[in-house]
Amino acid sequence: MAYERDNIRRLSPYVPGEQPTDTKIVKLNTNENPYPPAPAVLQAIAGVGVDDLRSYPSPTAARFRLAAAELHDLDPDQVIATKGGDELLRLAITVFCEPSGSGGSGGIGETWPTYSLYDVLARIHDTPIVRVPLEEDWAIPQDFASKLNDAGCRLAMVVSPHAPSGRYESCDRLRQIATEFNGVLLIDEAYVDFARLDALELIRADGAMDNVLLLRSLSKGYSLAGLRFGYGLGHRDLIAALDKARDSYNTDALGQAAAVAALKQRDHAKASCAKVVDERRRLGDELARLGWWVWPSDSNFILAKPPESGPGARDIYESLKAGGVFVRYFDQDRLRDKLRITIGSPDQNDALLKALTARARQDQ
Repeated sequence: MAYERDNIRRLSPYVPGEQPTDTKIVKLNTNENPYPPAPAVLQAIAGVGVDDLRSYPSPTAARFRLAAAELHDLDPDQVIATKGGDELLRLAITVFCEPSGSGGSGGIGETWPTYSLYDVLARIHDTPIVRVPLEEDWAIPQDFASKLNDAGCRLAMVVSPHAPSGRYESCDRLRQIATEFNGVLLIDEAYVDFARLDALELIRADGAMDNVLLLRSLSKGYSLAGLRFGYGLGHRDLIAALDKARDSYNTDALGQAAAVAALKQRDHAKASCAKVVDERRRLGDELARLGWWVWPSDSNFILAKPPESGPGARDIYESLKAGGVFVRYFDQDRLRDKLRITIGSPDQNDALLKALTARARQDQ
């Protein structure tokens, strides 16, 4: 006998990138940072004592909120700590969106394609989803906000830099969307540490907007994907609303200690991100020399299309996987002829290029 709700029974769960256990695999499929976190992060974890584990942690992650506020020139009440950026997404849908039973409006609006977890979380909440296809260059259409308003959306989710293309939307464009939209604009900046700019000016004192929420993550730029620690930034009223729906003690003592140390070692994270950006440029150039089309990226990955004269993206993905090199293939419209490739270390990127070069010679 089935006990779950109808929408859960129909739900297709989120499909993460493959996580091989073989350490010899060249893993370029889940956008992890190839460089280690700051040594101070490991020291902070080691410094967590018995009493810290025996007792409940700060329910609001107070030290982290203060550290994040100082880093971003905000007030602590503009910060919420979450169990990864994904928890912030779930909170935003829970707090700002209505279930379908309330009349068919009040849902989320998104560009398409986008991060597939948005849809999964919306369907768990049983809230409507409105998709607006991106332009050919992956830009957000000018009528994005008006289409969401017409559909009665309460929450818009925009990834910048965009996944999976890596495109960065300008702050002026994001401000325009927030101004035109009649709900909350969540700007997912999970990859912003690798970008030229961010959207912080939209929530700082001068010109702050009360309907903009920024998602940040320690998984990418800070090399802490295994920690599962993220946070949200925005107007204090938005943060207070999210805080009401937050799980009690949603972040643990180890995570809070490590996250505070990571933010205080921002220069270390910036240095590792700079190395990733350098490799992003090199890998893109090398792929172009092999005849690939590579889209400009402000993230720690690139979206690339193989030459028309050779095998397709799926075949190349399977061939690379068989040879111990993992990249990401998406079996969906607009992406079936492309691969998303995480920027690895120089050795990892060289292994990818070697495999692609050998495959190209084999197909000649």
